Amino acid sequence: MVILASNSPTRAALLRQAGIAFEQRGVDFDEERLTYEAPKRFAYYATKGKLERFLELYGLETPVLAADTVVTCKGKLLQKAPTREAARAMLELQSGSQVSIMTCMMYQTLRLALIDFSVTHYQFAPFASGEMEAYLECDAWEGKAGAVEVEGFCKPYIRKVVGFESTAMGLCVEKLLPFLERA
Repeated sequence: MVILASNSPTRAALLRQAGIAFEQRGVDFDEERLTYEAPKRFAYYATKGKLERFLELYGLETPVLAADTVVTCKGKLLQKAPTREAARAMLELQSGSQVSIMTCMMYQTLRLALIDFSVTHYQFAPFASGEMEAYLECDAWEGKAGAVEVEGFCKPYIRKVVGFESTAMGLCVEKLLPFLERA
């Protein structure tokens, strides 16, 4: 059994699909107060903050998993879009471009600590404006770094991918599994 220190339905779905028994218990860590502009630093400190907040509240009786995901495109850090207009601007930047999606994952047990930083690179074809507007209208972009949904809206526009799709979805399950077996 693992505690997922995240409210992300996508991360929960990844654990379910991998057959990992878990309990979801998000914490109230405000990553918006972080001032790091370097994507790797931001993802690392957001994940560390979530894990530390969880441990402060609940301790470590059961293995805990925390993660954070960021998106970069054309040298810009793209966090969660606060508005539909911001999401539109992020998607327009990504349309026809290379996008890197980075996830930092921290897994803590009484016996081990795993810190993983994974990156998946996508080359997207230009987004059709009508489909992009429909995606923006349905609000599926909310809560997603860079407004990216590689398993949904972006999927038909992927020309090339290097890395794990699970990383882009918020949790590199492939790298986590070997450590769960030893925990």
